[in-house]
Amino acid sequence: MSLLGKLFGTGKNKDKTPSPQEAIQRLRDIEEMLMKKSDFLEKKVEQELSTAKKNGTKNKRVALAALKRKKRYEKQLQQIDGTLSTIEFQREALENASTNTEVLKVMGSAAKALKGAHNNMDVDKVHDLMDEVAEQQEIAQEISEAISNPVGFGSSEDEDDLLAELEELEQEEIDEQLIGVPTTTDTLPSVPTDEISVPSTSKSKAKAPEDDDELKELAMWAS
Repeated sequence: MSLLGKLFGTGKNKDKTPSPQEAIQRLRDIEEMLMKKSDFLEKKVEQELSTAKKNGTKNKRVALAALKRKKRYEKQLQQIDGTLSTIEFQREALENASTNTEVLKVMGSAAKALKGAHNNMDVDKVHDLMDEVAEQQEIAQEISEAISNPVGFGSSEDEDDLLAELEELEQEEIDEQLIGVPTTTDTLPSVPTDEISVPSTSKSKAKAPEDDDELKELAMWAS
């Protein structure tokens, strides 16, 4: 099938509504054709501009004709650019629509599957089951607390007797320590009874004049 046949369709499938994928592919083909034409026109513009420069001073008629052709090519390029922008916008819109369609299909299938999974479920039965689970958990908690609590073994009375016995032992130990402490009179030092001798000062005073007489006598003998 030729490119134009792909783009515009043949007589058999001309009136058939294309799928989003087919329309997107046709738009891509048109884009490819227009881009090739745009490349061709850009080369023609460069050629005409080169011809105009070469003949600008030699042959003005040829130069002016080249510039006129360049203007026509540039106008066609502008039209192609606008067409490409429109086609690109339409192609992106189709791609988004196709994506949304696929998403909706998947979501619809998922909703059906979820509905099928819930067909065998009754909301009231689910609530009853959850209530039963909660009740069994409370019973299990009560059983655990009952097992861990040592009730019925007289633990409180036994503990009071043990505390009283411990206090008696502590008091006996304190009494033994007090009995073994020595009295303070046995450890104190004895008071001295001897008289303290005080040196007499009268002898030293009497000895001082005798020393003076001896010094005077020694001085007279020396002279």
